[in-house]
Amino acid sequence: MEPSSVRAAPADTPGGLVRRTRQAQRMTLCQLGQLTGYSTAQVSRYERGISPLTDVMVLRRFAAALGIPPQALGLAPEPAARHGQPAAPTTAYPRLPGPRVSGTAQADGGEDAMRRRQMLALTLTAAAAASIPGRAGAEPADEPALGDVLVGRLRDAMLGLYPGAADASPPDLHGELARAAADAHTCRYSSLAARLPRLLSAAHAAPEGPAVGGVLAQSYLLATRVLVKFEDQQLGWMAADRARQLAEAADDPLAIAEAARQLTVLARRAGWNDRAMSIALSAADAPALRSAGPECAAARGLLIQSAAYTAARDRDQAGMRKLTEEAASIAKELGGTRLRGFGGFSSATVQLHLVSAEDRAGDPSAALAAADKLAPLALPSIERRARYHVDVATAYARWGRRDKCLESLLAAEHQASEETHRPAVRTLISGLLVSGRTTPELRGLAARAGVITR
Repeated sequence: MEPSSVRAAPADTPGGLVRRTRQAQRMTLCQLGQLTGYSTAQVSRYERGISPLTDVMVLRRFAAALGIPPQALGLAPEPAARHGQPAAPTTAYPRLPGPRVSGTAQADGGEDAMRRRQMLALTLTAAAAASIPGRAGAEPADEPALGDVLVGRLRDAMLGLYPGAADASPPDLHGELARAAADAHTCRYSSLAARLPRLLSAAHAAPEGPAVGGVLAQSYLLATRVLVKFEDQQLGWMAADRARQLAEAADDPLAIAEAARQLTVLARRAGWNDRAMSIALSAADAPALRSAGPECAAARGLLIQSAAYTAARDRDQAGMRKLTEEAASIAKELGGTRLRGFGGFSSATVQLHLVSAEDRAGDPSAALAAADKLAPLALPSIERRARYHVDVATAYARWGRRDKCLESLLAAEHQASEETHRPAVRTLISGLLVSGRTTPELRGLAARAGVITR
């Protein structure tokens, strides 16, 4: 497969049929985009199969715009009602019930309501503990892993079970949010384990208003990124959906885009790659992002970058590289680093993303070549620099270079000591322990990361 091009979708696919019908009607990509509400680039991606045409709502838009019979695109005629209820359009991603955190203990039943909440928390805690591979015996019972503490406290805060915080004004909440974000960007997860749950609890307890709603949206976005890092998918979905609802209520296009990006990650981790691609590219094509300033352009770049990684998960190396080039072009036009609060977007962060994408696409040598072109100090945060070394370690592990993998993990620990407590890093360390000769450096790293006890 040519690395610089993407094959056209076969004519018998939905994308191929759309392309053939558009060309037969002498319609340009731009004209079809205007009829369907998508950009020219997005229509082209649908036609070429880079972005799969699987979402029912998207398929119906193209069928209506081109006069294609719904059945030709695999659709049933749209019913006026479903089981006696009006039919609703398919949403771009799963929607969960709205949060009902504040005031639960006092409502309807008092003590019984509190007991139900405690039982729910215990159930979720047990389920989460059972889902952590190799957890049994990993640490002494009285010394829980840092990640378990962080996730457990976030769970309590999201369920309204975290100890009540003192009344806080919007400026106080904004200050605490800035400090929590700083903890995340410097990988100070032990500090974040105290700060972020307390922030969520205080923001939920504060009087409702636009300022508090904005803090809650940003807090849930931060919580989602943390939960993704520590691999609690169930709570991640809940946090991401709450962030999305709050961002939509505030009509904040940047927060809406970031919520979509986090939902893309969660859908991809659930194995729903088609849906993940649809979420990312549909959100990148939102009019609010296309018509606004540099920060919104950077949000588009982050979403396209996430779509590139989704293509890598499907081992579509050419599609991944094409989308990465698109994100890199946006970063080059913008110049400098944008959206630091969301991890940062720049030419350097796009290159960092390419390292992990090449490895995920099955080519660790290409991942290491991409890493060689990136100076870690060009990345905008300690967290991103530590991530660089972890991604390099992952590529070396896939390549069977245990010595280089350990060297990169030690570099990540030097950059941010608590980064080694992430499940993905602990898995790498465990793999080194069982795959060959151990060294004092490896055993020391494993002990510090809580993989083994001293």
